[in-house]
Amino acid sequence: MQSLHSCATNAHRYTRGGSAVKAVLTNRPKEGQHPMTTDKPARGGGREAQRRRTRKAIVDAAVRLSAGGATPSIDEIAAAADVSRRTIYMYFPALDQLLIDATAGALNEPPVEAALSDPALADDAAGRVDALIQTLLKYSPQSLPLGRRMIRLTVDPPLNGAPEPTGPRRNQRRIEWLDKACEPLRDTLSDRSYQRLISALTMVVGWEAQIALRDVRGLDPQAEQDAMTWAARALVEAAIREHDHQQ
Repeated sequence: MQSLHSCATNAHRYTRGGSAVKAVLTNRPKEGQHPMTTDKPARGGGREAQRRRTRKAIVDAAVRLSAGGATPSIDEIAAAADVSRRTIYMYFPALDQLLIDATAGALNEPPVEAALSDPALADDAAGRVDALIQTLLKYSPQSLPLGRRMIRLTVDPPLNGAPEPTGPRRNQRRIEWLDKACEPLRDTLSDRSYQRLISALTMVVGWEAQIALRDVRGLDPQAEQDAMTWAARALVEAAIREHDHQQ
């Protein structure tokens, strides 16, 4: 579990304190649990899927190289991912952005994989989305500070004349998780309705929703969770009702 060791080390670097990060290490999936396949692409074309695979290879390389606590260089990450420096800068204009992305992924991926692998929720899309939200919020004391930094890095133009990233400016991890959570509806909804649901859930699940609820609404953590789960469940149920009405 090198990535978890890396996340603990880097969370100290990117957030205040690190005692709560130990929860990630002690609550990681037990041996024998079936992890979610995070490299399975959401619906999309071949070129889009290849971009996701390349981006994931870069992030995974950064996680592995950070496992010992040292900060890897762009050259080291490029060699480990078997890509060029130019390719890395196409996806991550700044090394800081890449390392934050890798740290956030290492913090969240193991508990999310465990939550979405719960056989009790195998056919319950709304329940799976609820579980995703609850898991992300459980680790938000460590991941949200990273999210705030990531948003600043990806909203502002690239520094030092670096080229604009190819495709989405952020990791597609959230889309993959939502796609996995909504998997029970994949064969029920039309492709258009399914993709619209994933897009709508993207607006109410994640760092941006947390920031709006905390900074604009001033909600406490429990009220924040209630609002996010209510909104997400409303979207899932609306998609199901629309499908039933059309039948």
